[in-house]
Formats: sequence, C-alpha cells, structure tokens
Amino acid sequence: MINILFAGNDKVFDGIMTCLLSILKRSNDPALNVYIYTMNLTEVKPEYTAISEEKAGFLDSLVKRYNKESSVRAVDVTEYYKKYFGGGPNEGAYCTPYTLLRLLADVVPDMPEKLLYLDADLMFNRGIELLYDIDVEGYEYAAARDHYGKYLVSPNFINAGVLLLNMKEIGNTGLFVKSRDLLARKKLLFADESAIWRCSSKKKMLPQKFNDQKFLHKSTVVRHFSKRLFYLPYPHTDNIKPWMVTKVHRIFGYDEFDDCLYEYIYLKRAFEDGSIK
Repeated sequence: MINILFAGNDKVFDGIMTCLLSILKRSNDPALNVYIYTMNLTEVKPEYTAISEEKAGFLDSLVKRYNKESSVRAVDVTEYYKKYFGGGPNEGAYCTPYTLLRLLADVVPDMPEKLLYLDADLMFNRGIELLYDIDVEGYEYAAARDHYGKYLVSPNFINAGVLLLNMKEIGNTGLFVKSRDLLARKKLLFADESAIWRCSSKKKMLPQKFNDQKFLHKSTVVRHFSKRLFYLPYPHTDNIKPWMVTKVHRIFGYDEFDDCLYEYIYLKRAFEDGSIK
C-alpha cells in the first residue's frame, strides 16, 4: 500500500485528479491510500472552503477503477489548524494557509508511519514506486533541493512539494512540533518550507529527478509545475499548472502527459454534467 497525502481547499480537485492519473498510468497498478487534508477558513478568504464530499468521492471512485484496494478520503483538519496556526504570523504568507496543513500529520490520528506528501501541481513521469520505495529509516524525511532556493538561500534548501515522510522519526525528533512552534512565533519567508528546513535534524537529500521544478528529462520521476522564471520574450514569471492543458502544450511543448490530461478533460466534464459519479 502506498500512502499519499495532499492538502488544499476545494480548488485542488483538478490538481489532485491530474496527479493521481499520472500515478495510476505510470505505475504498476498500485494500491493507493490517499488522504486529503482540508479545512474551512472562509473568515480569512471566502474561497477557502474544504473540498466537497462529492469531489472526494469522485476521486475515490477514480482510483478504485484502477485498483479496488485503493481509497481517497478527505480529512477535515480545521480544528487542528485553528489550534496551532490560527491568526498566526504566517496565515497570510505568500502561499495559502493550506500549505501549513502537512505539518499536522503527527497530530491527526491514525496516520501511517510512511507517508508521501505531494503538492497538487505535479505529474509523475515514471512509476511512483521509484520514489516511495526509497529507504528513509533513520531519517525524518527525504526531499530534493529547491531549484531557486539552492542558489538564493542555501545549497541544501529543500522544496517541500515532495516529502517522503518517516512519521516515527518525526515523532522522535519533534520536527513538526518544532516547525509549528517556529511558525507560531515568527513570520518566515517561505513559511512551512522554511520551518521544515530550519528544524530538520535528519534529512535525506534526493536527486533532482524526484522533484524537477524546471525541466522534464527522460530520467525525471516527478515534474513539479511550480512558478518559474522565463527569460523570453522578456524576463517574467509564470505559474503554469498541469490542468492548463493548452499552456502545457504551447509554453512547455510537452506531450508526454497527454494520456493523463485528455482523460482529465473527459472526467472533469463528465463529473460536471453528472454522467459519471
């Protein structure tokens, strides 16, 4: 069983669907145990609503079509968020408060000891087992370097969009406890990402192919569609996501994910018109 954690509001539906399709189509019929940490935080922004049961149920039916042992469940962590982060200095950070939710995995009951956290804006180019089967015994987590942070912050500054978590070791060292405490006291430039990096004591550095934030190579296992800098036709940043299919084709020139993205388009339309539940 492969244990996966996503986090987000109702808008992560498209990202989780495209990511799951890439996992299902690039891997060998894996049994997936998928958690989605979500919450209602409409007092901060009206659009901060939890992912609906209908959408979570649709994603559950999607993974079961590939393996009946798989499941997707939404976990409402509003209570935990308000206890540890509510009204804190990082609630209005550059990213949404939902990125902080991964730091609750040690307080949410019944979480597995090995857990793969994934941002909702990435695609698997090769089988998930290449990442999930990495041995993290004796480490708090395994992660790859952040493409820009390794130049601007530190050579080993991590990108927290892909974290292979050893929850037993995290409990032993108190990594998430220390991270939450730091975030409650101090506003950090990269919020949870900075906190995890600062509080880590035992991390395993992964090759860039496990979280490639800029390019797609044959060896790439995970292509992370994070915001990046473009130099042409003039220096600018853009935040192209996998479900922006036209831009993926026009800007990146990728067709490697077409089998996933075309199925996503079909499933999204079928979900919206009610022909598939």
